[in-house]
Amino acid sequence: MTRIAKQLAIAAALAATVATSATAGSVGFQQIRNATVKITYGGTTFLVDPMLAKAGSYPAFQGTYHSELRNPTVELPLPLEDVMRADAVIVTHTHLDHWDDGAKAALPKHIPLFAQNDEDAASIRKAGFTDVRVLGPDSEFKGVRLTPVTGQHGTDQIMAALGERLGKTVGIVFRQPGHKTVYIAGDTIWTPQVAGAIAQYRPDVIVLNTGYARLKAFDGSIIMGKEDVERAYHAAPQATIIGSHMEALNHLTQTRQDLKDYVAEKGLDAQRVLVPADGEAYRF
Repeated sequence: MTRIAKQLAIAAALAATVATSATAGSVGFQQIRNATVKITYGGTTFLVDPMLAKAGSYPAFQGTYHSELRNPTVELPLPLEDVMRADAVIVTHTHLDHWDDGAKAALPKHIPLFAQNDEDAASIRKAGFTDVRVLGPDSEFKGVRLTPVTGQHGTDQIMAALGERLGKTVGIVFRQPGHKTVYIAGDTIWTPQVAGAIAQYRPDVIVLNTGYARLKAFDGSIIMGKEDVERAYHAAPQATIIGSHMEALNHLTQTRQDLKDYVAEKGLDAQRVLVPADGEAYRF
């Protein structure tokens, strides 16, 4: 081999090493539909809160806005087989819009699946899934730490009246050495637990469910809205904020455009507040 050929070979090897390291150390996010998203750490992909049925498969949620619509209100942006391509599934809670009959029917029964507690795990096992694990402070999958963060699925007033119906829910902090930290807050309003998780884990990426889902009989919402994006923006100046869980269910009252308009109105950095379309993906 000539000297020039050796130099070219070394340069190519170094380039390949850098590219491999960048891929191995990267974190990917993809908005699928509604609260269904994918998080990828290197070569490990998590499918979170899969709602996989075709548009219009279910009636509107009772006592909510736009009850003339059927759910989900839009189709999946990708073929079902592409959406399901993952190494593990995380179900933050078992409400229909996070774990539906479409997911139960389509996902392979042997796929590793994480649930928030024993009750949800038992329900998922009844659907035929054989590798169901309960999230805990030391949960890990292929080197990725999965830490649950308690959520509150509605205001104090709503939870006092409908707490049994709305139930428990969690968010998830994803961590791996050499990778950015991701916090998916899940179906929750802004609480001290949410603020505490941001302060403790200092996530580089924060995913908020910001569709501002509402019930007709109550003021306020059962998940976050645009003001909560601003709270997270200031609470985590190092983080990119992603708005998810919009424009796919009858009772979601905040649109993507609403959030974009609010970001502009408040003078927030649009490079730090991302509002993905269904199917859109980012790498951090």
